Amino acid sequence: MIGILTTTILSFILYVVLAGILIAKNNKSRVVTSKIAGIVFAVLFIIGGIMNYFILLPITVPNMVISNIAIAGGGIFLVYGMTSTKLQKKAKGTYESILGLIIILAVLAVPTIIVLGILTLDDTYESIEKEDVEEAKPLDEDATPIAVSPEVARNKIQKSMGVVPNTQFYDLGKLQVQKIDGQIKFVAPLEFTGFWKYFRGKETEGFFTISATNINAQPEFIDSNMKYTNSSYLNHNVQRTIYGAFPNYIPSGEAQIEVDEDGKPWYVQTLYQPIAITNKPDMQNLHVAIVDPVTSEVSKYKTNEAPDFVDGSVSSDVATDENEYFGKYVHGWLNSIFGKKDVKIPNESGTESSVTPIFDEQGDMHYFTDMASPRENIDSALGYTLINARTGALTYYNGKKNNGIMDSKGAKEIVNKQYPEKNWTGSMPILYNIDGNPTWVVNVLDPNGLFKQYAYIKAGDADFVVFGETARETLEAYRLQLAQDPSNVEASDESALETISGEVNRVLVTSTQKTGQVIQFLLKNDQTIYTINAGKEPLALFLQAGDNVELKANIRDNGTGIVDSIEIDQLPK
Repeated sequence: MIGILTTTILSFILYVVLAGILIAKNNKSRVVTSKIAGIVFAVLFIIGGIMNYFILLPITVPNMVISNIAIAGGGIFLVYGMTSTKLQKKAKGTYESILGLIIILAVLAVPTIIVLGILTLDDTYESIEKEDVEEAKPLDEDATPIAVSPEVARNKIQKSMGVVPNTQFYDLGKLQVQKIDGQIKFVAPLEFTGFWKYFRGKETEGFFTISATNINAQPEFIDSNMKYTNSSYLNHNVQRTIYGAFPNYIPSGEAQIEVDEDGKPWYVQTLYQPIAITNKPDMQNLHVAIVDPVTSEVSKYKTNEAPDFVDGSVSSDVATDENEYFGKYVHGWLNSIFGKKDVKIPNESGTESSVTPIFDEQGDMHYFTDMASPRENIDSALGYTLINARTGALTYYNGKKNNGIMDSKGAKEIVNKQYPEKNWTGSMPILYNIDGNPTWVVNVLDPNGLFKQYAYIKAGDADFVVFGETARETLEAYRLQLAQDPSNVEASDESALETISGEVNRVLVTSTQKTGQVIQFLLKNDQTIYTINAGKEPLALFLQAGDNVELKANIRDNGTGIVDSIEIDQLPK
């Protein structure tokens, strides 16, 4: 309530000043004017307080200027109307002068705030901690570049709602992906479905978790009563709790659940203070409020100093805004409208506010977004960004391998066209570097949001698509097809190549229209199936049992080896 009271008081500064001038100027009617001005103040203060209780207006210079002008204009007009019949003409002139002053202030203040907001766009862009990188690290052999899509997770949890006591009171809140006990999971709090359900229930029953990496995992309900939530009303609303503690900060997005090491849930909300006298965010001044949903105790931290259990102290909404500022205002506001030099537009294929959360090999969460050209009918990506979900630092991958590749919308369309009769669609496209090749990894869902397949799409070749039932199998099949593609000269990671020698035991040559001739062979006393494309090594077509060979290959843990180069003793080069 302190925040609401403070905001309301600050909104009446101009009214109080102007009303005081009126009272001082009207010697003959000072008592009457004072009473009426006091009554108007009391009525407007109550109305303003009630409105702010629901609006939760942050205390910033633009907000306070506009609210002061609006309240002063309405208040002085009411005082004028209620006292005009009792005043002399000279006194009326004072009212009219003050009303004119308010109009002049409004005419000057509002355009000034708009102009300053535009001029500050460059400052917001400069406040972003950013880095350009040519190419992302190749995907580690043991990594699984897949997360269960939110649609699949929500669908499974909805089917498990029957385990919740008084389930008719609740619906699922926003899904938040995070790391819990070393495992990446979706967390979905229960939220009230309306005021009367809140009035009857008072507290929600808990939250669900489900694996974000195992498509066969089932949701688990965690019993943990919460009084302060996004869907609670009156003083139990978590947004109102945060506002009451920090009314001079602007919230970004909706508060979301994060679970600590002991399994206790907390509501987490990203906050920022604006640049100068605007409402534009300063990306170097991001904070996070953490609320105990049982006691309403609230704490504030710099986003990078939040407790370790908070993976997303920078919200997906902030990340979306950051991409927008980074892409559009690289050379200022005028360039974003006219020249558009180096302008990049973030695609909106993400799962949370146009971005997609992913985790790197260190377990740190980032938000992924691919960037497209501002020109219409251009389906190629210019690169992609990863934004650290704790620091807000943005890394832009824009190397030559990423130039001209299809964007996320194109990747989804490829999946959508694959099964038109089943109406399966692509979801959550993420771009990975697989053995040196930019690759879109897409979830394939049926119309009910159930997972069906994975799709691996070579980002530079719309016809190069591999579908599979599991992430690991699809990844290996995709890597094998990369190695068999004669046009692909960079499918091997030099650091992962092993040198192997031996005597050939069996040889098999196959031909396909897409990959050409592919040679597979076994070495004596070696169960690994080696594969090489004749486009890379033409002499391999003449390989036969009994030949002694020395080769370099990527050995996979599924018993296959992708040969990068081979020397045959019997066929010297």
